[in-house]
Amino acid sequence: MPFIHDDFLLSTKTARRLYHEYAEGEPILDYHCHLSPKDVAENRQFRNLFEIWLEGDHYKWRAMRANGVDERYATGDADPYEKFLAWARTVPHTLRNPLYHWTHLELKRYFGIEELLDESSARRIWDTANEQLAGEDLRAHGILKKFRVKALCTTDDPTDDLAWHKAIAQSGLETKVFPAFRPDKALNVHLPEVFNPWVEKLAAAANVDISSFNRFVDAIGRRHACFHEMGGRLSDHGLNHCYASFCSDQTAAAIFDRARGGKAATPEEQEQFASTMMLLFGRLDAEKGWTKQLHLGARRNNNSRRFRQMGADTGWDSIGDWPQIDALAGYLDRLEAEGALPKIILYNLNPADNYAVATLIGNFQDGKTAGKIQFGSGWWFLDQKEAMEWQMNALSNVGLLARFVGMLTDSRSFMSYPRHEYFRRVLCNLIGRDIAGGEMPDRDDLVGPMIRDICYHNASRYLGLGV
Repeated sequence: MPFIHDDFLLSTKTARRLYHEYAEGEPILDYHCHLSPKDVAENRQFRNLFEIWLEGDHYKWRAMRANGVDERYATGDADPYEKFLAWARTVPHTLRNPLYHWTHLELKRYFGIEELLDESSARRIWDTANEQLAGEDLRAHGILKKFRVKALCTTDDPTDDLAWHKAIAQSGLETKVFPAFRPDKALNVHLPEVFNPWVEKLAAAANVDISSFNRFVDAIGRRHACFHEMGGRLSDHGLNHCYASFCSDQTAAAIFDRARGGKAATPEEQEQFASTMMLLFGRLDAEKGWTKQLHLGARRNNNSRRFRQMGADTGWDSIGDWPQIDALAGYLDRLEAEGALPKIILYNLNPADNYAVATLIGNFQDGKTAGKIQFGSGWWFLDQKEAMEWQMNALSNVGLLARFVGMLTDSRSFMSYPRHEYFRRVLCNLIGRDIAGGEMPDRDDLVGPMIRDICYHNASRYLGLGV
């Protein structure tokens, strides 16, 4: 039997039945990813397995570094095959890391390759995969069709002119592709050397002269409206922790003016300014019926030397341990008190906070929108079997798993769509164990619809993307 077989990760007869009858056939709604809209618009054809699989993948880079592989073979100037070979040599050492599962699941689903990847099989796998990549089926559009991706939401800066999204909308692509509004750089008043060039780009994108804080807010609103016109219905924020040090608009305007003049905000001032902006973003989302996503808890760019050399998102990040709940509760409460609390998905990166987050969301459900405040799927370091189960167990015990909006790829790679299959197998195995242990009725008419909803239909209803 090959390593990746029909019943992979399904440890009971019930789990196998649930997966094959209720989860396997559902389409994908990938409501948060980092795919390039340009690659989608141009229907990118990948020249080799390195381009589609290793390019930009900091998960693999971290594993290679831990295996003693020189940086030249991760992010450096080595030949593409040399980089792939370095990864192939690393794979046998990833046993018990989810990378081992993902690697072989992806090889099987994209290329039909069942051979285990290591140094001895690397050349055969490289040649077989590259031959298939030369065809139409594994270009960007072919991949989206192959995995039955109904819609995906990219992650886009407010200054983006959305030209690639316009091109996609006019292309006739069956998969719907929407922009998601990610205004993290609007909070950087403590870094005027970063903030001010971004404000100038915002002014150009919104066609507004940003001469004051009020004009800044107006420009943000204009770009938010442009995203809405392009079908965008989600925003996203990557935060160490939520902000709830609220200040007056006058105070925020003074902080803004100083930053525009080149004076960095103090930590206290940055917290105040960010809190004011997060309220603005919440109001904008609520007005238009959007869903806000909060990705909380990443400690980024820990290795300062490597960050200076290579920049962000190159594999030097980890789980942070900030206090999360007080400020998050204050933020949600302020928006709720104003009648401006949008639908929100909270992604928590520190599992120590799982139960705190899972109970907090129950305070802000409104009795009108099912699962209005969501505890999002395991994120980043937690998007693997054990941590997915932790998240679902916490949600199940203090909330409603049946209303969960399920999985997303959160990936820059077109090779990541089997992550949805991986999640669905974990879900069905979890439910199957409960049924086998007598903790849940063995009733497909009860359990089957819940599984289908978590895999696709809850997200489809919740997000309002029209798919």
